[in-house]
Amino acid sequence: MTLTALGISASPRANGNSDLLVREALRGCEEAGAQTEFLRLGDYRIGACTECNTCQKTGVCVLQDDYQGILDRLLEVDRLVFATPVFFMAVSAQAKLFIDRGQALWARKHLLHLPLFQPRRDRRAMVVAVGGSRSTRQFDGIRRTMQSYFECVEIAYVSTLFVNQVDAAGAVRRHATALPEAFRLGAALADAASPAQRATQVELFG
Repeated sequence: MTLTALGISASPRANGNSDLLVREALRGCEEAGAQTEFLRLGDYRIGACTECNTCQKTGVCVLQDDYQGILDRLLEVDRLVFATPVFFMAVSAQAKLFIDRGQALWARKHLLHLPLFQPRRDRRAMVVAVGGSRSTRQFDGIRRTMQSYFECVEIAYVSTLFVNQVDAAGAVRRHATALPEAFRLGAALADAASPAQRATQVELFG
């Protein structure tokens, strides 16, 4: 069966650096034989969690918007590439809206003790983050947030690509190694023969 890979860009800017890096990582996945799909959260209507706590009884979010379709796709795939720009040392608003709606998944797992999907299988994820600052600590919050979210959706966090001092739209095209690294990590992500390892971190700090 063909391995599937989903690329999600949480940038508010279309065709920006996050989009470019996700697409290049997916190209690496395709090179390794995966069937790929790309989507931008900004193209969908995703509301904020209202903390109504209904999900604590049902395991399902009661808000009806585009979130459910994207979540279903995320839970189906074997590999995930998730990209976000850095905003105030954290993920973008688009990413946070999507992640916070995962509260229903947390309730489903930890309060109701229901499976997210069956059977359990080998699922792996890669995080891409781009920041305009020179700071090497701007990615700390992103690493922690994504680790927590991936644990909730039962996908192993196996690789990271962080790039600093990249801000203007398309600036990553002029970076010496960012796009090749995205391709390489994408190909490795889709290599089902390789064992899943604890996060391989590539940090391209200028």
